[in-house]
Amino acid sequence: MGPNVKLVLRGLSPRSALVAGLAALGTLTGTALGDASHDVSSAFFVAKSENRNQVHYGVHLDATCAPSGGAPVFAYWRMLEHGPAATEPLLSREQPAYGIAEQRVGERRADGGRLVVRLRALPDRIIEIVTGPREGGCEATASTVIDGAPATLSSVFAQLRWPFGVDYLMLSGRSLADGRVLRERLAR
Repeated sequence: MGPNVKLVLRGLSPRSALVAGLAALGTLTGTALGDASHDVSSAFFVAKSENRNQVHYGVHLDATCAPSGGAPVFAYWRMLEHGPAATEPLLSREQPAYGIAEQRVGERRADGGRLVVRLRALPDRIIEIVTGPREGGCEATASTVIDGAPATLSSVFAQLRWPFGVDYLMLSGRSLADGRVLRERLAR
């Protein structure tokens, strides 16, 4: 990392700090972080209108690319306002807006697995994450219903209301049936 890159890992568990640190080295995609870890640093993310910072949701995986532990999904900030590799943990006061309300591992297989997540900001929307091997590591794909159709979930955009609150959320992804881009605006 260059001298102008700031990496903040305070408050993270050692494993999450490793994941965030490796993610900050430029591997924030839906694929694994490399030889040091099977974890996927980002299955989907939340962006907001206030600035370029994003909350990414990653998944802890084992050597078979199956979800690891009872709560494998983790959230952290990519602080793009500070630099391309800067990350920070979610603070406790940010949990109501960006935290995970529920997560359950539905299946662990010899070649991956499946889990279900609900975000606190979207408690009625089930997000399924399917994990599995990919050349050179593991991958994780998030999916949900967007505009009435099953779809991969790439991101959620939060249009903030001044001085406080959210005007709407915009879910974005691609139809599982035909690959077309889908967006759904959820009024708050």
